[in-house]
Amino acid sequence: MYNLYPHNVQLIKEWNRFAYFRDFFIAAVPIGICYGRVANNLPTPSAAVNLIKTNGISSIRLFNPDPESLKPFSGTGINLTVGVPNEELPSIATSTAAAAQDWLQSNIFAHVPADQIRYIVVGNEVFLKDPFYTPHVIPAIANIYEALKSIGLSEKIKISSAQAASILSNSYPPSSSYFDPNILPELNRLLQFLRDTSSPLMVNVYPYLSYINNPQFVSLDSALFRPGSSLNDQDLVYDNLFDQTVDAFIYAMEREGYGEIPVVVTETGWPTAGGEAATGENALAYNGNVVKRGLDNVGTPKRPETGVEVFLFDLFDEDEKDGNQFEKHFGIFGVDGVKAYDLNFH
Repeated sequence: MYNLYPHNVQLIKEWNRFAYFRDFFIAAVPIGICYGRVANNLPTPSAAVNLIKTNGISSIRLFNPDPESLKPFSGTGINLTVGVPNEELPSIATSTAAAAQDWLQSNIFAHVPADQIRYIVVGNEVFLKDPFYTPHVIPAIANIYEALKSIGLSEKIKISSAQAASILSNSYPPSSSYFDPNILPELNRLLQFLRDTSSPLMVNVYPYLSYINNPQFVSLDSALFRPGSSLNDQDLVYDNLFDQTVDAFIYAMEREGYGEIPVVVTETGWPTAGGEAATGENALAYNGNVVKRGLDNVGTPKRPETGVEVFLFDLFDEDEKDGNQFEKHFGIFGVDGVKAYDLNFH
């Protein structure tokens, strides 16, 4: 079992950690896309993979290890971030590392080579949003980590758990951010694991939601990276909400003693219909800026030399999603393969 509180750290582990953080600092960051499948009108996975390849997209996030979706990626060289669904966590958490290895083999590695897997995301927005599964997150991560370690993949495939922005009790200004005290015991265990294994905190960041839920405090210009009013916070200047949100997580981690952990944005995007300011023009403005910043390795005011790895949401509209109407309309491509707006990925 993975020891969540090791006292002796080997030199090789320190070097691997340095190399991982170094790569975050100096390398251009990948821009990925989430491939959600909560819809009844999607193209076949093979057609979707062809579309992804044609557009030069090199990184994809899959929320579920569905064999039908995974197999067409095999041999393409596309890096995959694969989710372990929340409902799978109890069985993985309460079993053994050997059982977790069997799960990885049958659900992922039987369908796509291990060298295409970049991240395994153990649970999505569990803390606060799906708290029934909260006690199972860390034990499931520990078993999966030991499973990967036993087959020599724990350094190559990083493990984390994607978090909603709502785990922050306060995010304004960024330097005053802190996590919800109710989840701190489990969250600190997660942060300890991330630091020990040189893995990133994964967060889902939606300036669109911040804007429509707080229009009296959040300007559309700030949400869309447009010039306008700026925020001065401890000698740092913020001119957009994306940077504010990412740095809010960094400050909150720093407050807990984990300020060096990288941040990966596992979901971000802008809808084209179904809500206030949900248009193709605004979606292009938002996602276009996110892509450009990634390509240029632009960091945040808190970490200016560190580009932020991002997964745009979503490849297609998902017409069977629950919730507000705009939730169905984050697709960058139509189901016919035509772009909803002229977004370039390089």
